[in-house]
Amino acid sequence: MNNVTLTIDGIKVTVPSDYTVLEAAREANINIPTLCYLKDVQQIGACRMCLVEVVGGRGLQAACVSPVSDGMVVRTNTEKIRNSRKTILELLLSNHNRECTSCVRSANCELQALCNEYGVKDYPYDGERSETTLDELSPSIVRDNSKCISCRRCVATCNKVQNIGAIGVSKRGINTTVGSIFGRSLVDSPCINCGQCILACPVGALHEKENISDVWAALHDPEKYVVVQPAPAVRVTIGEEFGLPMGTSVTGKLAEALRRMGFDKVFDTDFGADLTIMEEGTELISRLNNGGTLPMITSCSPGWVKFCETFYPEFIPNLSSCKSPHEMAGAVIKSYFAEKAGIDPKKIFVVSVMPCTAKKFEAKRPELGHDGMADVDAVLTVRELARMIKSAGIDFARLPDGEFDKLCGESTGAGVIFGATGGVMEAALRTVYEKATGKELADVNFHEVRGIEGIKEAEIDLDGKKIMVAVAHGTGNASKLLDAVKRGEKEYTFIEVMGCPGGCVTGGGTPIVTSKELQYVNPKVERAKGLYAEDEGKPKRKSHENDEIKALYEEYLGEVGGHKAHELLHTHYTKRERYAR
Repeated sequence: MNNVTLTIDGIKVTVPSDYTVLEAAREANINIPTLCYLKDVQQIGACRMCLVEVVGGRGLQAACVSPVSDGMVVRTNTEKIRNSRKTILELLLSNHNRECTSCVRSANCELQALCNEYGVKDYPYDGERSETTLDELSPSIVRDNSKCISCRRCVATCNKVQNIGAIGVSKRGINTTVGSIFGRSLVDSPCINCGQCILACPVGALHEKENISDVWAALHDPEKYVVVQPAPAVRVTIGEEFGLPMGTSVTGKLAEALRRMGFDKVFDTDFGADLTIMEEGTELISRLNNGGTLPMITSCSPGWVKFCETFYPEFIPNLSSCKSPHEMAGAVIKSYFAEKAGIDPKKIFVVSVMPCTAKKFEAKRPELGHDGMADVDAVLTVRELARMIKSAGIDFARLPDGEFDKLCGESTGAGVIFGATGGVMEAALRTVYEKATGKELADVNFHEVRGIEGIKEAEIDLDGKKIMVAVAHGTGNASKLLDAVKRGEKEYTFIEVMGCPGGCVTGGGTPIVTSKELQYVNPKVERAKGLYAEDEGKPKRKSHENDEIKALYEEYLGEVGGHKAHELLHTHYTKRERYAR
């Protein structure tokens, strides 16, 4: 790749010849505003916020789609450009719901931030607005078109990254509408509830279906015994909502904050992750030894499971029958813990704090639950919990470190890394190796399944028996992997799939990172670092070393993978209506 040298606002910068002007400006530490641009996902020049002047060129050009050339001279900060950007913002506001103080994205809205930067205070183009819709039928995602700016970032993410096509564009010009296919609600579309569209949206047109009021009501109800459990990825994401650096592990502060909010017990979904490995690892060994369906595919990600049920139902027999970690933990809390504590399980209200919007959908699946009860009663995203902590007056960043409660609060490093792509695979291999071979694993680190490459493969030696494993993150990558298996090009023993790119650390319920920040930092990498660091610091790093898990089987479940464990901790899946993509 050849380099070229150009001048931007008087600053010479040398960049690869395949760069755009926007990327070159970033290298020169010059910020060009954008709204429709999303790094590695979309660059279409539609919003026109990134207009720049190229000396010798005709008119203003969109920096996100303008290729660099040697000797090019670019201006990004002329009076004409600033006025053009301000006019674009005023036109967007003329058809926008401006109730900013009540918007869930207030203070983290890219449109709002640009209006502040460019001094937009009036609405000179106010007039009749387009007809809008409010879709609240999904258990996971709310779509409010009164705030949509037609940037198409959600469309590109849903179609290009996730390969789903639940959201598209219809009509043209001022009548352009972004919405579900055939004008349906998201609940009637092929939406898998992953929430990646929410992360892509620069405004408040998409957000999670809130359960905050339900949780506060439960906490204030003297008849309810309210138990909370945060997922592994929460500890390295929630700190961002309180100004801490991306990827900071705040496990102790998280436990302390939850206790101060008034929860009766603060347990840990990492315990459920260790429990999942016990059951899933045993299931894999059983399939290997008894001629079961292979490859076995993980079932921890509800977005991925729904994707499989909808678009690849032929792989349903390959899915592990294990419930996901928070559902397993919920089932144990309403059985084992309830019995130990002498509490009527029907009075227990289990709250899961998840990095995932699809968990809201999962908690309502009729296939889950036991004894007529849901395993989990309410799901909060990381963003929702942060709002609750703030409204409770808790100074999160200054909290001392607390601890999780006993019985369902102990975890190993294997449980922690569930939040990163490849983490479930690595955690499973740590236990499967020792259970299958009867030998101690010398090095618990399986680096070959780590990282953010879309599809990762590795050959694992189980003391002479070789198995092929694969890891895919994001359903777009899952499609590529499964299609290769269907064509007979690939043959695996065990596959991990996470519905969200990067795994749970960048799930649809995690803190939203602006498109500007995404040009400089990769949340998939930074947040995963925090999980692997916590894993390294754990005294126990294999799920079968968890003493509370051992006690659970000895005192209540009996044999790992046995009848009682299967009734409480396993489930089944259902073929769903197939939609055209």
